[in-house]
Amino acid sequence: MPASDRSTDADDRSTAFRPAIDAHTHLFPDRLAAAIQRTLSAETDWEFSTPTARADVEDVLRSAGVEAYVALPYAHEPGLATDLNEWLLEQADASDFLIPFATVHPDDDDPAAVVRDAFEAGARGLKIHCPVQECQPADSRLAPALEVAADYDRPITYHGGTAPLYEGSPYVGADVFEELLESYPELRVCCAHMGTYETDRFLAFAREYEGAYLDTTFAMSTSAPETMGFDPSSISDAALVECSESIMYGSDFPNIPYPYREERAQLLGRDLPREAARDIFYRTALEYLGLEDDAVVDSSD
Repeated sequence: MPASDRSTDADDRSTAFRPAIDAHTHLFPDRLAAAIQRTLSAETDWEFSTPTARADVEDVLRSAGVEAYVALPYAHEPGLATDLNEWLLEQADASDFLIPFATVHPDDDDPAAVVRDAFEAGARGLKIHCPVQECQPADSRLAPALEVAADYDRPITYHGGTAPLYEGSPYVGADVFEELLESYPELRVCCAHMGTYETDRFLAFAREYEGAYLDTTFAMSTSAPETMGFDPSSISDAALVECSESIMYGSDFPNIPYPYREERAQLLGRDLPREAARDIFYRTALEYLGLEDDAVVDSSD
């Protein structure tokens, strides 16, 4: 594990960060985790030195001041989701601060049953990776799964934006995400990565739609200009404050080609009011997840 991820910097100690919920991380079985990082490296110039085993991931997160983290699985082909969901739920049973989501593939034989079984077993929400799973957010094949999420009042996190690799993809972007918001107004749905590269449109969604959320993952890191060609300063402090009740901190850890501290340093370097920072790092995730404060941590607020 890189020493830089174990260190205790000033931003680790900052009351603006602690307590924090990391609303966007990934845990996969060893072989799948390695395959995902190999694929990302092949498609980019990213190099990974981060651990992928649960205990090591949790060591980094806990040392950074994270009190709970959401693990987001996704199945790249049909027939894998049930086993992946069961594996992640087993990991959650062995952890004291892992919040597991479930996944489903649009071509699974019975998407509704896959999601229902996972929710009944303890999954807190649903993850859909639109470009990898080759589906739009409101794809008709996903309708049974989305209806189960609505019935259980569970949130859905999407990779629904074009960054960092999917410009030109028919499965992502503001237009198709707005179709989801219009079709399922009862759902709480998050577009990861601040909706990059269409952040203005997605921030407008956060203002307009009660159930629309964003996470800061990758887009708001100090490394974003190099890793994804996006300037975090293009999102103003005023926009973060205005939409703080719809924006959650996330990291994508361990699938980040830089130390964990860089994911939060850019946000911590901003002159945000305390209330806005508490929303972004903690309270918005509580609301999105449908959790009470004492279900995660005894907050100092």
